[in-house]
Amino acid sequence: MKRGILQYLAMACVVVSLSLLSGGCAKKKVQSDKDMAAGTGAGPAVGQEESLASKWVGGDSGAVLEGRTTAPMLPIYFDYDKSDIRADQKDRIKKNSELLIGSPQVRVRVEGNTDERGTNEYNMALGERRAVTAVKYLVNMGVAEGRIDTLSFGEEKPLNLGHDEMAWSQNRRDDFVIVK
Repeated sequence: MKRGILQYLAMACVVVSLSLLSGGCAKKKVQSDKDMAAGTGAGPAVGQEESLASKWVGGDSGAVLEGRTTAPMLPIYFDYDKSDIRADQKDRIKKNSELLIGSPQVRVRVEGNTDERGTNEYNMALGERRAVTAVKYLVNMGVAEGRIDTLSFGEEKPLNLGHDEMAWSQNRRDDFVIVK
């Protein structure tokens, strides 16, 4: 029992340290259902395809399209309690791989996230499995593995603070953050 608690505290210290070292993230306004229906608000709806025509290297690499993903890359979303890439998300991760292959000097961190259901430990492991799955996909597409790091936030950094399927579906994702 004590060993499990010590492991959990050690993991929590690592997560907090990494969060403090990274300087945190700016908060993003979450769209209300009313804004989404009217087509106004904080930005594109989840799952909407964005144009990747903008210049990536030398462009505005700090812009956010969805989640905490660095533009022009796209986050990918997962089904409940799954870490395999959904068929409807394969085009998104393929575009990410093409961007990385076209800009070999860029490094990326894949951040795995989960919804709030499940224990903290389980969600940290699930977030890591999701990030590792994305890395394997990128490597299979030709991106050098040494250019990709992983980090799991589990349920600790939700985008949508709601407690329903809409909120949970937005929180089950991998973000792709440019680190160099």
